[in-house]
Amino acid sequence: MKNKYLISSLILTCLTVTSCGIYSFSGTSIQPDVQTVTIDYFGYSALKVNPNLSNDLTEAVKNQFRKMTRLEQVDTDGDIEILGEVTGYNVQASAVTADEVAAQNRLTVTVKITFTNRKYPEEDFEKDFSQYADYDSTNSLDAVESSLCQEIIKKLVDDIFNATVANW
Repeated sequence: MKNKYLISSLILTCLTVTSCGIYSFSGTSIQPDVQTVTIDYFGYSALKVNPNLSNDLTEAVKNQFRKMTRLEQVDTDGDIEILGEVTGYNVQASAVTADEVAAQNRLTVTVKITFTNRKYPEEDFEKDFSQYADYDSTNSLDAVESSLCQEIIKKLVDDIFNATVANW
């Protein structure tokens, strides 16, 4: 009898959560009539050049949408569209020793995102996202740049995903 009650409660909870139609266990809140997404190649206009960053960021955003949503990715005219551009790629000291020497440096990446929802234009926005990673100043940027960029890309993808389809 106890197992029947437990199973019934579990089924009722699942039905209640999914009955709204716009919420999912992945944390997205996509309207049911939104079926497609267009994620354009992220441009690069930062002064300091990282030749792989635009491609890596674009692919990471596409992968996140592939894994976490039911949306079909299309090349043009998606129900929602994400345009991005890397606008900042900067290194600066983040911690200084008593001798006024940098102990740690910080790589910061800034991305400008334009989000368009063709079915629900009130959700449209244009916003800058910025993330960073620190590294020991005894390392050169060239030695740690790849791993720092992967760390920053993961943070940026989470921010972009949450702002566009998770409504966080």
